[in-house]
Amino acid sequence: MRVTKFEHAALRIEQGGDILLIDPGSFTTPPQDLAGLVAVVLTHEHPDHWTPEHLDRILRAAPGTPIFAPSGVARAADGYDITVVAPGDVVEAGTFSLRFFGGTHEVIHSSIPTIENVGVLVNGALYYPGDSYAVPEDVEVDTLAAPLGAPWLKIGDAMDYVLAVKPRRAFGTHDMTLSVAGKTMHRQRLQWATEHNGGEFTVLEPGDSLDI
Repeated sequence: MRVTKFEHAALRIEQGGDILLIDPGSFTTPPQDLAGLVAVVLTHEHPDHWTPEHLDRILRAAPGTPIFAPSGVARAADGYDITVVAPGDVVEAGTFSLRFFGGTHEVIHSSIPTIENVGVLVNGALYYPGDSYAVPEDVEVDTLAAPLGAPWLKIGDAMDYVLAVKPRRAFGTHDMTLSVAGKTMHRQRLQWATEHNGGEFTVLEPGDSLDI
């Protein structure tokens, strides 16, 4: 299984000719080469994780592709055929098994409503939490896509999250709100947290891939 990081929170996962897209949002360049696309996962409704423009492009290239997301996305994406998922659900799409965790977006501020968010475990190996610190229960995470920067993120909390998950390896995502210097600093902190439990941290820039 190969995971490719794109700008901000978007991930492309490939296995056996099948493609899975996760969170193509407003900071992400339009996805290309979608022959073989079997599913799209949207972790929550914020525009940095999905846009109508991206979904329209995706569905023109791969009509009928199932879109899995929590009910908040289904309401926000009225007119799109969204398959609603919640924590505890497991679905199959092509060669991918998708198991969902979490349920709630991290708090940004008391004045901003809290929304639904799902983390997704792909083929029992790659875990991406969306905008949350939800630890997948009873799972030994091989590879963690760990958030680096966000309005809701304090680096100490992000470090504690990696320490709690204890992945065998990790890489940073959700990073377009950071400067180059900020990305470097936050990656160093998450590298420490990953290595603290014997894991390995990999730096992925947009377009870089990692084989799992």
